[in-house]
Amino acid sequence: MSAKPQSTTITLPRGKLDLTYQTNNRNDNTYQLEDLLGFAQRINPKRAFLFVSKVLGRHIPVSPSIMRGAFTDLANLVSDNLPEPILVIGMAETAVGLSAGVHQALQTRYPNALLLNSTRHAQHNQNNDAAIFTTFSEDHSHASQHLIYQSSDKDLQAQLLASKTLIMVDDEASTGNTCVNVVTALRDAGLKQLQQVHLTTLVDWSLNQSTTDADDNISTRLPDVEFYRHHLLSGAWQWTDAPSPEPIVMPSVDTIEAGSQALGNTGNWGRIPTLDSTGGFVDYLQNFQQAFASFSEQAISEKGRLPKRILVLGSNEFVWLPFLLAEWLEQNTATNNVVKFSALTRSPIALGGTISTMLSFHDNYGLGMTNFVYNVEPDDWDLIVLCVETASDSVDDLWQDLDNVLVVGAER
Repeated sequence: MSAKPQSTTITLPRGKLDLTYQTNNRNDNTYQLEDLLGFAQRINPKRAFLFVSKVLGRHIPVSPSIMRGAFTDLANLVSDNLPEPILVIGMAETAVGLSAGVHQALQTRYPNALLLNSTRHAQHNQNNDAAIFTTFSEDHSHASQHLIYQSSDKDLQAQLLASKTLIMVDDEASTGNTCVNVVTALRDAGLKQLQQVHLTTLVDWSLNQSTTDADDNISTRLPDVEFYRHHLLSGAWQWTDAPSPEPIVMPSVDTIEAGSQALGNTGNWGRIPTLDSTGGFVDYLQNFQQAFASFSEQAISEKGRLPKRILVLGSNEFVWLPFLLAEWLEQNTATNNVVKFSALTRSPIALGGTISTMLSFHDNYGLGMTNFVYNVEPDDWDLIVLCVETASDSVDDLWQDLDNVLVVGAER
């Protein structure tokens, strides 16, 4: 059941975004537009605007409990009695934590559901057995090419190929093209038994998108499968360029290389097909606790107290274990403490709108690529826990020079 449609107009420097939307009342929690989204300008000639999630922990710091609630509420919209095997697939980089959260919630009903995320990081540095299963393009993205890996475990790979239900998880759908591209690539690669596709997004803007092709909608472009949508809010958008928009130059961030910094051992949280996304968390938590003990001892000697305002930052696609760490901190620190989560990203966004601050720096993967973090003012936090899947010394000097930053790297 959906509420009465509403409309609003968002004005950005390069144009105007007209939105028509409605909330979804199928959950106990009804999310309003202002609960879920802010808006900003992309530094991207392909698309000038960006929907900025307020519950994802990517461009805006968010309490882990709010994130977990959104993950679970979204998963609860997915139907019972789905044909199995079930494959949950998340879109890099923005939705890899969301997909793991949805997958974990779904496993209360579907314990054998498989998780697999797309990636833009070639995996041969981490696992010589990793082989690419398929690739696809996200046409409007700042980094369009995605890789999907197969499993070297024969049983898991057989389960992947036998999938009857595909649950595609993304933060938002704006046209539906990515969903079609993903499903087509997977079917061409061997998922010949698919019966159902479930597009599962925090916000779905692909409804009623007008096109010049009458058949250009998701369900008619995916023949021989049943198509379903699940979302916390839905609607449609229309963009109008400003009369003379300023030209923009997008940084070079479209790479699927491995980088010169080796990926450490953080378990398997979905870049390779997995049943359990939390397998690497115990070791990563132990790494943090050891580093935090030293930091806390110094904080007490210098300031007389433990840090009360803590920000945990994931890095690019490495967000699921850092989120679990932030959630652990939120549950195991004093009630008057503040713990929030956000992440470094390769996504270039202009200042303005929902984006109030931006820091830029060299990536920790050794790709020679600029990374960013948004809406983070380091002085606002007693402690910033920067979590990376490379060695601790791989992070930019910007982070190493801050005395309130604790870098937790991965073991090689």
